[in-house]
Amino acid sequence: MALDVKKVDVTLVTTDPLPEPDLDEAPLVAALEEAGLTVRVCAWKDPEVDWSESAVTVVRSTWDYYREIDEFLRWIARTSEVSELWNPAEVLRWNAHKGYLLSLPLQGVPVVPTVLVKRGQAMSLGGICEAEGWRHVVIKPAVSAGSYRTHQVFAEAPREDLFGELVADGDVLVQPYMESVDEYGERSMVFIDGALSHCVRKHPRFAGGEERVTGPEVPTDEEVRVAEKALSTIDAELLYGRVDLVRDGAGKVVVAEVEVMEPSLFFRFAEGSARRFAEGVRRRLERL
Repeated sequence: MALDVKKVDVTLVTTDPLPEPDLDEAPLVAALEEAGLTVRVCAWKDPEVDWSESAVTVVRSTWDYYREIDEFLRWIARTSEVSELWNPAEVLRWNAHKGYLLSLPLQGVPVVPTVLVKRGQAMSLGGICEAEGWRHVVIKPAVSAGSYRTHQVFAEAPREDLFGELVADGDVLVQPYMESVDEYGERSMVFIDGALSHCVRKHPRFAGGEERVTGPEVPTDEEVRVAEKALSTIDAELLYGRVDLVRDGAGKVVVAEVEVMEPSLFFRFAEGSARRFAEGVRRRLERL
């Protein structure tokens, strides 16, 4: 890919309008420009954008992709043919459906126990809770972002109407609610250019709620090991990634999500993290 025919070094991909502010955007744009790169921010659905004009295209805040998942996957395919796409197209496709969680235990990664209910499948939430021995669960679409239609439900009142609506619309995940998040919280481990950058604490968030983040936190050795193991299962060089961890009833660290498509990276909690991201982009440009 010849850089001399490209009009811009880096395109950061977002959506318009954003469902909530992207607090990573401003520091990342500044860091890229400080690294001597030309940068623009474009919405993935904007028909006026010529993606071939960018040497590198970096997916950042495409937070409506789940509403038009088929079109978004087509956009990934088209863009990856004319620009260097990061993270790579195969990684984005893998991460777009949370069913990837079922593959991680097969590779030695501990995860939150998960039942995947396929769209239209005749199953009751009460029956799942009884079979698994779960009294308090979280249900959410397998294709979603920003806690969209994510709910906590108790087995004694399983909300079969709500569950039925979700299953009628698409694949659904059912997981036990991890009580440790109420006090210890969820640990989000942010990796940039192949190395752990920083860790923050996220508080439980459900449909209609706001994201609450504090930090930075000092992760334990176990948290680092589990997060690194989760990312090591992805056969690709990653520019960025975030692994969200919780603790189960026995205190064991397990993966809640692996975010390698459009995660917030919480640059404001770690000085120099946006600069590390920009340097990772610059190194990739130099290799092209």
